[in-house]
Amino acid sequence: MSVLLVGISHRSAPVSVLEKVAVTDTDRPKLTDKMMSSGHISEAMIVSTCNRVEIYAVVDAFHGALADVSSLMAEHSGLTLSDLHQHAYVRYSEAAAEHLFSVASGLDSMVVGEQQILGQIRTAYASADAQQAAGRALHELAQQALRVGKRVHSETGIDAAGASVVSVALDKAGARLGGLVGRTAAVIGAGAMGGLAVAHLTRAGIGRIIVTNRTRDRAERLAETARGNGVESDVVGFGDLASALAQADVAVTCTGAVGTVVTLADAHRALAEPGRGPDRPLVICDLGLPRDVDASVSGLPGVLVFDMEALQNDPAAGAAASDAEAARAIVAAELSDYLTAQRLAEVTPTVTALRQRAAEVVEAELMRLESRLPDLDDGERGEVARTVRRVVDKLLHAPTVRVKQLASTPGGDQYAEALRELFELRPGAVEAVATPTAKELGALTDPVGTTDLSAALDPALTSELRAPRKDRQA
Repeated sequence: MSVLLVGISHRSAPVSVLEKVAVTDTDRPKLTDKMMSSGHISEAMIVSTCNRVEIYAVVDAFHGALADVSSLMAEHSGLTLSDLHQHAYVRYSEAAAEHLFSVASGLDSMVVGEQQILGQIRTAYASADAQQAAGRALHELAQQALRVGKRVHSETGIDAAGASVVSVALDKAGARLGGLVGRTAAVIGAGAMGGLAVAHLTRAGIGRIIVTNRTRDRAERLAETARGNGVESDVVGFGDLASALAQADVAVTCTGAVGTVVTLADAHRALAEPGRGPDRPLVICDLGLPRDVDASVSGLPGVLVFDMEALQNDPAAGAAASDAEAARAIVAAELSDYLTAQRLAEVTPTVTALRQRAAEVVEAELMRLESRLPDLDDGERGEVARTVRRVVDKLLHAPTVRVKQLASTPGGDQYAEALRELFELRPGAVEAVATPTAKELGALTDPVGTTDLSAALDPALTSELRAPRKDRQA
């Protein structure tokens, strides 16, 4: 069983496509259930953030599982497979693990080094576990990814080099407004992103924060947090959104809603309030995917909207080269340790099965000996049994030790497979891991890894998808 990753992120797709494939907390359980109904998938986890959707699945064969996952993504997003292939990327086995470790470290984030992704991976695993869709393979992969991410953040300066999407957006808003000190902010949505917004606004010296959320209790708790940090804070009902915008200099919105939250009518009503005009613009940071703000709002005079698309290429999103390189070195070292442990774990049942088979043969032969030489006394019979077992143990010692050593090397699973075949430790021939044909799947591409699945006739494709990025062809 190997891990298959199919994903779309800010690196491979524009915001308009990310909006279509976005997976909400409501969508996630339903999509997970659909994946688990596939005969090719035994475990499944969906990592969904404001700039990526990635499906991790433990599969018995690459071919059928990739077709199932791709069809599910196309059905969910409304994209055709032909459209999907332009933006999706695929990782398999070792390469899937390396990618998740890089994601957890903040190396693949829109804002390099941001820490929010750790919480999002933790949420993805918890959701899969709650649905009994996460078994041993995904448990070990997710937990190791979280450990790698924590290590990168504690041992490198990637946190200082990068920043959260919220801080980049608010820095841009502050530059446009001439600073945020003493100004009024509206925070729309009291989730994790809303909490980050309040924290950043407090540090920036904001004078007042207005919180609005569909669930008022959560808005009240967030407002209380702001007050606890010495910032005046009020709560308004979600129906009074225009009122909150009218009082604000800057608004941050990230609600996770499927449809538009800030409408053109809301913006018109806010701008019509006394005191608003060219000298007091409204800056909106729309961090939702799909967008929370109606696209036509950005065309209004006196309104400036920074959305995820505007943040994608912001230079503040990059981390210092040295910190990023140090983080990549940690990921590479942790990946090596993880793969070694996985290969050893995979070969252990084979070694156990071989020794069990040998024990069965020994016992059968001793019973045969007893029937042929019934006059042996107990002492003689015991000595013969010990001698036979010592011979078998010595014969098995070298190959079992060696197969464990070889298992820790790339391609080491082939030695264990050979052992199973030679000693008939499981019935049937080895099932080939097949890749999907272009006819069945469409030309699904890997924009960041240059792997084109339309070239499925290439026998090296599966090994290309398995290899960690540093080992792939440029």
